[in-house]
Amino acid sequence: MNKIKSLYISSLETSSNSLVISIGLMQLLKQNFHRVAYFRPIIKNKYDNNIDFMLNHFNLKQNIQNTYGFTISEFHKMVVSNELDKVYESIISKFQYLQKEYDFILIEGQSKELFSNILDFDINLDIAKHLNSSIVSVLNGYDKSIVEIEEDIKIEIKNVEDKKCKHFCSIVNNINKFRIEKDSINNSENIKFFIPYIDDINKITMSDIKDSLNCEQIFGKPKNLNHRISDIKIAAMNLDNFLSKIEKENLIIVSGDRSDIILGSLCSIDSKNIPHISGIVLTGGIKPTESIFSLLNGFKNIGISILSIDTNTYETALNISNIKPRLSYKNYTKIALVTGVFVKYIDKKILLNKLSLSQTDIMTPIMFKYNLFERARLDKKHIVLNESGDDRILRATEILLHSKVVDITLLGDGDDIRHRSQILGINLSKANIINPISSPLLDIFVDKFYEIRKHKGILKQQAHDIFISDSTYFATMMVHLEYADGMVSGAVGTTANTVRPALQIIKTKKDIDIVSSIFFMCLDTKVLVYGDCAINPSPNSNELAQIAISSASTAKQFGIIPKVAMLSYSTGESGLGKDVELVAQATKNILDKNLEFIVEGPIQFDAAIDKKIAMKKSPNGKLQGDASVLIFPDLNTGNNTYKAVQRNSDAVAIGPVLQGLNKPVNDLSRGCKVIDIVNTVAITAIQAQGN
Repeated sequence: MNKIKSLYISSLETSSNSLVISIGLMQLLKQNFHRVAYFRPIIKNKYDNNIDFMLNHFNLKQNIQNTYGFTISEFHKMVVSNELDKVYESIISKFQYLQKEYDFILIEGQSKELFSNILDFDINLDIAKHLNSSIVSVLNGYDKSIVEIEEDIKIEIKNVEDKKCKHFCSIVNNINKFRIEKDSINNSENIKFFIPYIDDINKITMSDIKDSLNCEQIFGKPKNLNHRISDIKIAAMNLDNFLSKIEKENLIIVSGDRSDIILGSLCSIDSKNIPHISGIVLTGGIKPTESIFSLLNGFKNIGISILSIDTNTYETALNISNIKPRLSYKNYTKIALVTGVFVKYIDKKILLNKLSLSQTDIMTPIMFKYNLFERARLDKKHIVLNESGDDRILRATEILLHSKVVDITLLGDGDDIRHRSQILGINLSKANIINPISSPLLDIFVDKFYEIRKHKGILKQQAHDIFISDSTYFATMMVHLEYADGMVSGAVGTTANTVRPALQIIKTKKDIDIVSSIFFMCLDTKVLVYGDCAINPSPNSNELAQIAISSASTAKQFGIIPKVAMLSYSTGESGLGKDVELVAQATKNILDKNLEFIVEGPIQFDAAIDKKIAMKKSPNGKLQGDASVLIFPDLNTGNNTYKAVQRNSDAVAIGPVLQGLNKPVNDLSRGCKVIDIVNTVAITAIQAQGN
């Protein structure tokens, strides 16, 4: 069977939302191919949202000119001039260029409806045939019965076959009239998948309004534009009556001189008694006065945006009602929803089998990060996050839950968490929330901690006070007593605050005396493990050996074959000194244990990772320049090296990942971003799978 090297996404209707399918397929392809290109034969305008999304979200290194063939106006002129063959020739030329540069090409066509006034045939099928690309048919299932959908699929497959094209699979999106059952999928020789209608994906956002109507944002941060809108409220009555009409996720449209409505709406956001709005649009080109602006800027953590537009209230409302929702690469919530839905309803094994993929040892940063999520989903774990007062934790929680990577418990006051999530415009309904202070688990945990630490002289009241004042202890005990599988902390607290309770309660593994850390260093085509770059300043030979053993175990758990290099400024016996002797002794300690991984040391960094240099410096060495785990002799060397590599080679550093504990606990940097939290939680879940 010939391997498929391109897929052509062909949608029949404009509302089939083919970008959702493109995102899911691109993620699958990026997990399995080093170089994947995205191409649209015909686009509506020079700016194409789908191209913008794919290039930015998937970090595709493509020149924008190589992502499309023609705009619709250019295409129309060519058709009118009877130059359709030239259209095909130009598209084929660009496609063939991409074939030379990339391993796989994902092609997304425009819907057939777009060409209905120009052509009486499906241009997508003609282009796909000329490109020898397999068709992924995307159909809109909204308000259709299963019988209607099955008939649509049959008709589409016949159309594909009549055109002598290759049909890959059918994907029916936005199904809302019947429940999707697993046994309704692939019950014939033709592969088909059903995806339900997801309300939150199909809601417009404040960003959609701003970009579509060219509004000016006069209040709020850019991230506030991601708030979803369920309904529109035009404020034409007085404030007293208006407040009673507000509903969750409302967009308020009001003339810019109605300062009473503006201020009343903002005040309502901080109230737990009134539903939270998504944003405000001020009409008529009228902006608040300087004194009102001064008052607005005094609000802290409001979390919504105010837009201004020149059109009147009626015209603005009409224009907003006609806006179609779109996906932005900056809207992580919608992306997580799309990813979670695709993973749940599309069987990737079936797709990969039909693609007939051969295995590759190349591992790019994007491959590694996507595989983290895939590994975590294989055996879903429960992670506890104790720092729910931090907005980054809440945003990361929503992404993780939507992506169906883990189950999450948040520690904190439930009313406060729900209130803050509404202000942020995020959905945490699937998160488990525990208030440590009022939880029935508190007394159980205090008693257990007292039993563990009473030999250190701790009193029962002291144990109680510790658990009341520091939620890290409560979270750690949840993991210890298996109420959760792992814990992530440190966005607010220090590393010591995370590690101390873990050492006191969970303790280290057998034959391991210290907690250490590694970074996953994602280079262009491979992932290396660096340890220890975050915890231990000056380990002795025994501790260094333990760091190496823990690092090898962590590497193996994440699909990296451990080949351990014990780094020094000297290779083999070429140098002398106590630092070299320390590394040599650590290497001997590992070898004496007869563990099932390759280790070599002392060895210099270049000889550990470069085959040619290894042949010169260590011709009889075990690694032969193919080290995957690099152990640094001290924190000074390790920390500086990982940062130098990260900054000078565009490597992606994921970590630190803690190791050596009986159960997984991981520490965050206080400067961490939302995506760092997401990755760390996924890593913690995978670590929990090995316990």
